[in-house]
Amino acid sequence: MNFDLSGDQLAIRDAVEDLCAEFGPGYWLERDRDGRWPNEFCEAVARGGWFGVTMPREHGGAGLGISAAAMVMRTIGKLGSAAVSSVHLNLFGPQPVVVFGTDEQKRRMLPPLIDGTDRACFGVTEPNVGSDTTRVRTFARRDGDRYIVNGQKVWTSTAQHANKILLVARTTPLEDCARPMDGVTLFYTDLDRSHVRISEIEKMARKAVDSNELFIDGLEIPAEDRIGEEGKGFKYLLHGLNPERVLVAASALGAGETALERATAYAKERVVFGRPIGKNQAIQHPLAECWMRLQSAELLMWKAAALYDAGKPCGVEATAAKYLAAEAGYETALRAVRTHGGFGFAKEYHVERGLRESVLSLLAPVTQELALCHVAEQALGLPKSY
Repeated sequence: MNFDLSGDQLAIRDAVEDLCAEFGPGYWLERDRDGRWPNEFCEAVARGGWFGVTMPREHGGAGLGISAAAMVMRTIGKLGSAAVSSVHLNLFGPQPVVVFGTDEQKRRMLPPLIDGTDRACFGVTEPNVGSDTTRVRTFARRDGDRYIVNGQKVWTSTAQHANKILLVARTTPLEDCARPMDGVTLFYTDLDRSHVRISEIEKMARKAVDSNELFIDGLEIPAEDRIGEEGKGFKYLLHGLNPERVLVAASALGAGETALERATAYAKERVVFGRPIGKNQAIQHPLAECWMRLQSAELLMWKAAALYDAGKPCGVEATAAKYLAAEAGYETALRAVRTHGGFGFAKEYHVERGLRESVLSLLAPVTQELALCHVAEQALGLPKSY
């Protein structure tokens, strides 16, 4: 069993690191303060071709797998969640189009995403539904060659800057379906602001990347913007869940690595009672434990990515990798603050921002509790608990 990174992975890491070096911690501290969209960073990612890392070559992409995308996101993750979230959806969001879209849709939809001309947001979660996507209430009514959509979405990131939306809506009432997962349809279409009111949600971190509530009133979607068959959208959506969890895990690991590097550097240079604090086991041991947790989660993340790229089932591994990486990232971010002592509370040391941002991976795209439920059911064969 070979645990070495491939030549391609190392080349990707080095190239993305060079790009990220232009956007140091001071840049992201300012974005955390002023909330300005990191447009320069997004443009640099687009120029590098990284939005197209998993896209088909015939449409301008690199044609690589999720393992390659995971290396991109792990490297970008070292900058923090604002950097990750500003490019996250363009990297993984179009997967349903790649897999289930028609040739005409791929030709029309993918190149503008790859070159950064189009910026997409994801309209899935609803206020009274949460993680139970089968019970979304947003409804798309067929009217000739188009659909008329009404409903509401919440926690839709980047909608303030997006011109496209990957939208999940019901096309058949739930009560008329044999199974809850039936009757859900997926669209990729224009975010028409004359029919979609977008209200930003203030939150504890990642100020530069907006999260929003969407109120959809009479949005018209051409039938050619429907992805796949009507009523089969839940299946298409599931296809994107595993790669998303892998990429979230990769991002959390990158952030955790940065937190550990900052804590370790401070422990070496901070002298108290005539000795560097890193000489004390009360500092050493928790940092060593953080290193072990990050390493363990990373192994499972790469395994999940390899399984996905090989076309093998990877739901349990992807979910477990997201869980472990989120826990390790959070614990390492907290330890970085504690290692810095009082200075960990100061913004200029950057670790308090890392702690605030690390909470997100515990909650999205699936909570830690639901991740445990999934593993208990799928890996252990225990009865479904919800």
